[in-house]
Amino acid sequence: MILSRHDTFRPIGQILAIDVLPALYRAQKLPLRISCLGVASTGAGDDAGSFDRMIPLGECPSPEEAMRFAALRLSRSDICTGPDSFPHFRPRIMLIRDRDHGLVLAGEIRASVILWQQPVTSHAEARRIVTEASRLRGLAFRTSAPAEARELRYRAAVLETRLVDPFWREAAADLLRLPQAA
Repeated sequence: MILSRHDTFRPIGQILAIDVLPALYRAQKLPLRISCLGVASTGAGDDAGSFDRMIPLGECPSPEEAMRFAALRLSRSDICTGPDSFPHFRPRIMLIRDRDHGLVLAGEIRASVILWQQPVTSHAEARRIVTEASRLRGLAFRTSAPAEARELRYRAAVLETRLVDPFWREAAADLLRLPQAA
């Protein structure tokens, strides 16, 4: 068997460009911050005295660990706890962001399960989502019914969960292709 020079050695420039620099750039964006968007209220009523609230949950060193951490906190109903918690909190969207507040991954919460959203695949798709989310927020602004306005804003936020930062799109798409353990 004859090995060519290209099969055994790579130029230092190639090693730096392909292996080292992307790893360093990714490390600058860590740790990842996990938070949950939901509806908080002081009373049992859904509309009376309720408001949208973002609850920070913690930090993780990788997207995989952040997904597991978010799912664990949700399964334990350990979202809105602590001295500043609300008696009634209904989680709606789970968010994973990097240090620069770029969206890494997000998912809608239904029946205590996070439905992670597939990231957009192009700038054109991102523009379509932004346009539709803006339209929904405009409708929410014009409506006089608070419950309807909240639902329209929520639908816009769910659409925007696909607007993953371009740096993280490929990694997020790869994570969602992996089989998830139940």
